[in-house]
Amino acid sequence: MDDMEIRVPGGIDLLTSVRPDTTEGAETSNTVDLVCFSHLRWDFVSQRPQHLLSRCARDRRVFFFEEPIFDSTEGVWLDVSERACGVTVAVPRLPEGLSGDEAIRAQRALVDELLLDGALTDYVAWFYTPMALAFADHLRPRAVVFDCMDELSAFKNAPAALKEFEAKLMSRADVVFTGGQSLFEAKRDRHENIHAFPSSIDAAHFGAARTVRHDPPDQAGIPHPRMGFFGVIDERLDIDLVAGVADLRPDWQIVMIGPVVKIDPADLPQRPNIHYLGGKRYEELPEYVAGWDVAIMPFARNESTRFISPTKTPEYLAAGRPVVSTSIRDVVRPYGERGLVETADTPDAFVAAIDRVVACERSDRAAWLERVDAFLAHTSWDSTWERMWRHIEAAIESRSLSAGRSQ
Repeated sequence: MDDMEIRVPGGIDLLTSVRPDTTEGAETSNTVDLVCFSHLRWDFVSQRPQHLLSRCARDRRVFFFEEPIFDSTEGVWLDVSERACGVTVAVPRLPEGLSGDEAIRAQRALVDELLLDGALTDYVAWFYTPMALAFADHLRPRAVVFDCMDELSAFKNAPAALKEFEAKLMSRADVVFTGGQSLFEAKRDRHENIHAFPSSIDAAHFGAARTVRHDPPDQAGIPHPRMGFFGVIDERLDIDLVAGVADLRPDWQIVMIGPVVKIDPADLPQRPNIHYLGGKRYEELPEYVAGWDVAIMPFARNESTRFISPTKTPEYLAAGRPVVSTSIRDVVRPYGERGLVETADTPDAFVAAIDRVVACERSDRAAWLERVDAFLAHTSWDSTWERMWRHIEAAIESRSLSAGRSQ
């Protein structure tokens, strides 16, 4: 454990290359950096962390510290690489066979070396996973942020100690954000500075689907009508509902886009009218959605979905697609209550809901789109990040004032 190194592919200079451009005369050294600890991989699928932290990287250095990869590598090292958006991704590479305590000590040492090599002395620590406290509880950042985007303890294969570490993170955090309104309501009594920031939207990106006139090659041969889904295909998906809809309407084609995680692909329903197209890049999604007649969210209703606030809800709407979802609480409120999304929970009801939105007259569709656009006009990832950062600045100032009083 004494031969650790930070290997930087391509010769990335942590001190200079990831510095954001600043206006003339600006003091870059006074910019507060951000170090994020995440259970999600930056290159997996584009979701909340990517939307928020890529915007953060416009103004400051952002380091995204992922969970380790255990392989046959020799020694302990950190794979560091920079993304086009300016975020620097750091992946611990650890040898197989380490004990839990050894893995924690290795990650602690790698974090320390990352901070040292990047001259990270003035930074915010941003947590997506409370489990990172096991190796990051010794840090002394300007502020600690917990972006609680999901109820992770309810997910399949969640660590047994997750709730304990979440309680510790709640006690250390200066500000807490939640990924939806229902999650905020469940946790608002656990922190005095907690704020709900539900899923937002890059409306221009998905709005491009309204004018796309061509199909990607792997979708072009699928007949209409098409019901489409994109996202991670995992235990949150109601596979029995998907199979039931496919059986009730064999003339409908169900397009499923996304990686399969934490469930056996062999357990997914196989029907002639269900098409699994695999994962796609974020940039490709509008082209796929443009070719769907209805966008669907067939989520299971269980503990893992009790507090989810699907980012795809506003994304589907921005694309101009009618949406049918199961009755996930943060979909019902506000989208279902405003008549923007249909909800149903059984195959028969789901089929009936799809029939209703498909049969919608053109004049009704135009009025629906007007309501959609009016609703989406009040939210964007840009404005969400700006409001989040104001809370963080206030937390930094509050902590500084408190430290001054204690001296």
